[in-house]
This record gives sequence, structure tokens and C-alpha cells, in this order.
Amino acid sequence: MQLLRGVYERFAAILHELIKFGLIGGIAFVIDFGGTNLLRFGVELGPLTSKTIPTVVAATFAYFGNRYWTFRHREQSGLAREYVMFFLLNGVGLAISLTVIWFVTYVLALHDAVSYNVAQGLGLVLGTLFRFWSYKKWVFLEVPDTPASVIENAVVENQAGPLTTR
Repeated sequence: MQLLRGVYERFAAILHELIKFGLIGGIAFVIDFGGTNLLRFGVELGPLTSKTIPTVVAATFAYFGNRYWTFRHREQSGLAREYVMFFLLNGVGLAISLTVIWFVTYVLALHDAVSYNVAQGLGLVLGTLFRFWSYKKWVFLEVPDTPASVIENAVVENQAGPLTTR
């Protein structure tokens, strides 16, 4: 019965993280997509500037949302280290998306809007999976547990009673 409870608790924790991660990502997506369109077509900035500014804003929002909500229970290893790692891993996630789009456009030679959006969606899913995994592994670290040997020694000592010398 204890095993089942542990499995449930493990999956419940991951599910809660995934839901929070998804909500933060959804808001960041709206900031990025909406901001890009606003700057490009509303303010009429250039296409690269229009994409760069909202992407930085969205990634910054995502960092703070994930640090202080999604992964707040994880160890904090320093704002500067986490922030740099976060942006590096976001760059990898972006590269994954761009690779999928590149493959569909240049290798498969599919240039229509549907193919582009399917590639963009697939790249988004793959990049998001990478980011979720990598944030947990390198940015928002697990709180270290008490080493098993310390617990085992305490249990053995407690069962045997205090050690005495003769």
C-alpha cells in the first residue's frame, strides 16, 4: 500500500509541475506572439527587432513564473546562474523549433502555410519537452534528500541502542 501511495504522490507532483509549466508557457507564448505582431504591424518595427524584443520579454516572464511558481519548491542555486542557464536552454529549445521548420521548408521543400504551421507546432512541442526536462535537470534543481546512509545509520543505532565499549 505504501508503494502505491508513493507512486501516486510522484505522479501528482509531476502533473502539478506540468500544469503550472504549461500555464506559464501559454502566457509566455501570448506575450511572444502578440508582442511580435504588435511591434511589427502596430508600431512597424523591423521583423527581427519585432521578434527579438517580445521573445526576451516572454522568456524573462517564463523564468520568473517558473522560478517562483512552477518550481518554487526546488533548490535555488543563484539568480544569475539560473537565469543564464535558463536563457541558454531556451536558445536550444528555439534551435529545435528552427531545425524542424528548416527541415520541412528546405529538405522536404514544403512551402505552404499548413506545412509551416505543422512544423512550427511540432518544433514547439519538441522544444517544450526539452525545456521542461532541462529546467528540472539544470536550472531548477531538486532539493537534496538526506543521504540514505545517514538514515540507515540512525535507524541501526536507534535499534541497537547506544554503543558502549567494554
